Amino acid sequence: MEDLWSYTLTVFMAFFAIMNPIANIPIFVKLTEGQNEKKKKEIAKTSTIVAFLIVLAFILIGQYIFQIFGLTIPAFKVFGGVLIFFIGFDMLHSKKTSVHVDNESNFDDGIAISPLAIPILAGPGTIVTAMNFVVKANPLNLVITVFIFGVITILTFYAFIYSSYIVRFVGDKKFIIVGKIMGLIIGVLGANMLIQGIKLAFNI
Repeated sequence: MEDLWSYTLTVFMAFFAIMNPIANIPIFVKLTEGQNEKKKKEIAKTSTIVAFLIVLAFILIGQYIFQIFGLTIPAFKVFGGVLIFFIGFDMLHSKKTSVHVDNESNFDDGIAISPLAIPILAGPGTIVTAMNFVVKANPLNLVITVFIFGVITILTFYAFIYSSYIVRFVGDKKFIIVGKIMGLIIGVLGANMLIQGIKLAFNI
C-alpha cells in the first residue's frame, strides 16, 4: 500500500510540474486578452479536453508504438530524462523552452488547439512523462496514471477560467518564483529518469 501511495504522489508531482497549471496562467491570459469570460471558458475547456485525449492516446497505445518502431525502454528513459532535464533547466533560467511554449500569435479560436493544447499542455515533455510511467506498468498503475493526469487537467481548466483573478491576487513576481520551483522539480525528475535508463541499459 505504501508503494502505491508513493507511486501516486510521484505521478502527481511529475504531471503537476511538467504541465505547470500555475505558471501557464500568464500564457493563457496573454493569448485570450480582450475576450469575454464565456469565450475564455470555451477555450479553456477545449484546450484541456484535447490535451487530455492526446496524452491518453499515448498512454494507451504507447507500448504498441514502441513495438512498431523497435524502440527500447532504456533508450526512451535516457532520451526522456535528457529532454525533461533541459525543460527544467530552461525554467530555472527563466527561458521559454521550445517544447513547452510557442511563439505569440494573434487571437483566433484555433489557439485552443495550438498553442494551448499542443504544445503547452500536451507537449513532448508531458507525453514523455506519461509514457515513462506506463511502459511495462501493471493495470492498476496505468489506471492511477490516467486518473492523476485527469485531475491535473481539471486543475488546469479551473486555473485557466479563474486566471484573471489569480494573476491580480498573486502578482507576476510570485508566478516567477513558482515557475523556478517547478523547474527545479522537473530537472530532478529528468535526472532520475536518465539514471534509471542508464541502469537498465547496462544492467547496473
